[in-house]
Amino acid sequence: MNKLMERLEDFTIHTDGIVSKEFKQWLMQNGFFNAPASTKYHGNYEGGLFDHSFEVMGCLMEMTAKFDLEWQRKESPVIVGLFHDLCKMDEYIKVVDEEGQVMMGTDEVKGEEAHFEHASDVLLKGHGDKSIMLLSQFITLTEEEILCIRYHMGAYVRDDWESYDRAIRKYPNVLFTHTADMYASKVLGY
Repeated sequence: MNKLMERLEDFTIHTDGIVSKEFKQWLMQNGFFNAPASTKYHGNYEGGLFDHSFEVMGCLMEMTAKFDLEWQRKESPVIVGLFHDLCKMDEYIKVVDEEGQVMMGTDEVKGEEAHFEHASDVLLKGHGDKSIMLLSQFITLTEEEILCIRYHMGAYVRDDWESYDRAIRKYPNVLFTHTADMYASKVLGY
């Protein structure tokens, strides 16, 4: 079985009853399963976005069980984990040389992969906010899910520290979402 088929199978197993056929089709058409998660950091390879998102979902599910986390709805760890970075589906493009050959870079975890750079023609900008806008077309989000996705970058979003702090106080899972994102990217390398 190829990697894309494995990703689709994992996705289907965990999203049954949560994701519509239309949403799954849209995700496939817009690169969710084969886009990188970054240009040079975690998941900077084809499929890195899904792999990272899947790991964040797994971390959130484990933390929910281990720490008895309560969510506004039971599907939230799957929704937040899988879709917190939808904003990245169109963020990166492969770098090609003058002859049209894909230039290769190196991912410390995965080895040699295509080299990516930021796309300049992205229609929607932003990170958490953009992910919320895209996801809201298909799933009605709870306030908790919105805040978890909006502030999943945690301390990396320095321009709105007070709002981030208020969000954590209202919904502690905002902090757990950031922790899951950091664990998946910094410790696991996804």
